[in-house]
Amino acid sequence: MSLFTNFLRSFLLTTVFSFIAPMFLVGGILICLGIFGFVPGLQGLTENIPTQILHFLATFGTGSPINGLFVISLTFGFVGGLFDIYAYYRYQILRIDS
Repeated sequence: MSLFTNFLRSFLLTTVFSFIAPMFLVGGILICLGIFGFVPGLQGLTENIPTQILHFLATFGTGSPINGLFVISLTFGFVGGLFDIYAYYRYQILRIDS
């Protein structure tokens, strides 16, 4: 039974961290661009980039950047969970063959 709880804990942590990672990445980029907007020489460069990022996210969210970020995060979480299942399965196969 301990093997199942270890797998479940690993699966849930991997899925949650894979879900949160794109949110932190996009949020960090938008915050950094907002901060760089206060630097006098970089104002022109940092004005258009956040709007392009929001338009990209709106493409996946049917018009809403928040929904787009949520869709991308769900996809990352799903793929992270699949990868964890594969790694667990591979570990079991290699352990049995040894």
